[in-house]
Amino acid sequence: MKTIKYIQKSLLVLAVGSVLACSDFLDVESPSSFDSDYVFSNTAEAKRVLLGAYALFTEDPYTSRMSNHFNQNTDVEANGVSANPDGSRRDVWSLQGDLLSSFGDVKKAWDNNYLAIERANQVIEGIQASSIAANPEMQMMLGEAYCLRAYRYFLLTNYWGDVPYYREAAKAGLQLDLPRTDKNVIYSGMIQDLVHAESNMFFADEFSDGIERMNREWCLGLITRLSLFRAGYGMTYDGTMKRADDYLDVATNDSLAVTYTLNGVTKTARTYTEYYQLAKDYAEYLIALKDRELNPDFQEVFDNQSRWIKPVNDDVLYEVAFGNTNSGGDVGWCIGVSVQASSYGAGTSYVRFPATYVYSFDEKDKRFETTVSMIEYKWDDDQIAASFNNSSPGKWSRLKLPQSPGSGSSKSTGINWPLMRYSDVLLMLAEAENELNGPTSLAKAQLNRVRARAFDAADHASKVTAYVDSVAASKADFFNALVDERAWEFGGECLRKFDLVRWNLYGEKVHQTRTALDNMGKAANDLDLANPDVAKYKHYARKLYYTKRNGVVEFLNTRWELPAAEVPSTTVDAENLSNDGSDYAQVGWCSNAYKKVTNTTTGEITYEPADYTMRTWRGYPESDYLAGKPVGYLLAIGAATVATSDYLTNDGYRLND
Repeated sequence: MKTIKYIQKSLLVLAVGSVLACSDFLDVESPSSFDSDYVFSNTAEAKRVLLGAYALFTEDPYTSRMSNHFNQNTDVEANGVSANPDGSRRDVWSLQGDLLSSFGDVKKAWDNNYLAIERANQVIEGIQASSIAANPEMQMMLGEAYCLRAYRYFLLTNYWGDVPYYREAAKAGLQLDLPRTDKNVIYSGMIQDLVHAESNMFFADEFSDGIERMNREWCLGLITRLSLFRAGYGMTYDGTMKRADDYLDVATNDSLAVTYTLNGVTKTARTYTEYYQLAKDYAEYLIALKDRELNPDFQEVFDNQSRWIKPVNDDVLYEVAFGNTNSGGDVGWCIGVSVQASSYGAGTSYVRFPATYVYSFDEKDKRFETTVSMIEYKWDDDQIAASFNNSSPGKWSRLKLPQSPGSGSSKSTGINWPLMRYSDVLLMLAEAENELNGPTSLAKAQLNRVRARAFDAADHASKVTAYVDSVAASKADFFNALVDERAWEFGGECLRKFDLVRWNLYGEKVHQTRTALDNMGKAANDLDLANPDVAKYKHYARKLYYTKRNGVVEFLNTRWELPAAEVPSTTVDAENLSNDGSDYAQVGWCSNAYKKVTNTTTGEITYEPADYTMRTWRGYPESDYLAGKPVGYLLAIGAATVATSDYLTNDGYRLND
């Protein structure tokens, strides 16, 4: 049995000594080596320790890996991969995380989470034992520590499933090497902590750090989110997807229960339906306490982040404070509009969208222009068209930074990363209500609010009211509409992967995406048009045509096939395109979804699915889908971690199929 070999004081010094200046409010000096009693006897020193837990967000395992590009490949965020597994992040994308026990980034991500949890545990215990524990600022920081710990366990359980569960700070004699604890026990424990803590936290408009620190509205939203995950599905040791009710003793095991009191009524959640009720109750509670209108300008929500503007009582409830100093974060480098080079530096998005997602949007949905960038930048004012399946998240752009980080820069943009927006709370409420009572007026009202922003007022009658009424025909239809709405509302924010898991829809959505891409390619190459599933894509664009005027790409078509009379008679290579709108270039579109193969001996031409479709989700072959096997979405635990544990292995969880 392994036990920790150093004392609490040493870990405390480690925590406060490694605080990073990841934002203005984190711009602190490392304090001297004080003992725990002193540190937690005043709010200033206690805050320094708390910021040590926040500071781990600015390290590479979170700034790019866990926050965004580990969250591919789904039906929304999906990037192409190499021909064969290569032991890198691309194997995470292709759903082959079982191959990555030796990939250093996986171990770093694991360690980053557990160090953050250790620091949060130190704060929790330090404040609880403090002589000024009742001080409102101390209670606020206690709530933040609970939120930090809950979010880090949320990451661990979604990337690795059942994981070791530490609720105490490390100290002499404490067993450090632990076996896995079921994820549902962890969810329940984290929710219970937040239920106890939320009422003592400040809303974002009640303290100077606003949405850059975990606040009360984020805490309430996190209770709602964790409750939906506790109610949902997850991978079990035997490789199947189950709810807790399917295999655990939820009726009598108190570690799987949460008790809460709202409006004088006490309830206990044990079953998955009771967790839906908990999610509904806390979403409604947040709305009653701190409702706000959605920002009518969807683009502005994200432009604010690119411009380092942090409004309270707006869409964003909490965003990770990367700031424009030191680490600075990777938004606008590995995710966002791709910029090959510019006076603001360069960043090529690792996160991309498949063409099926592009086509899923209603043509009048105003979110599309913000969410999907079909262009990239060669330089500040010189655009090029993105190729098929390579459109990127348009929500963030380094070119909108309020000041240039330099032409040679890449990372450290200072653009914050949103962890929850108010529209998420509305859609989670709609989902919980639908699960409990079907598409009631309450559920419909939330979907109406989200869609109302997405369309001009002139289109509300058809695109909002009539649409919501039509999908409310049944509980199943309304659920499917919410699945779609979350795709359109949160594209590029990397929530989809975990949502698909809790809904147990990952495999189905991969199959649908792969099939649609194949059928697009067949239609574009005049193959199998007698099949109605193929023929319905006949009017989709085979190629996109565009001109350029003053550095700005102007598409002749962005989705549909041009009438023959409108197709340019001649085109030039993209690099030779003029800048005055006088000529045209083309980029392969749906024709690229299928690949022409010419036999070098016979000259015979055949067609097959494009490499993108064959490779992107290769860890989940069609044979698995047809056999009813779930997606193996979990990461292997790092080999070095397993080697030093008496308990941890990579057995089960579809990791060794």
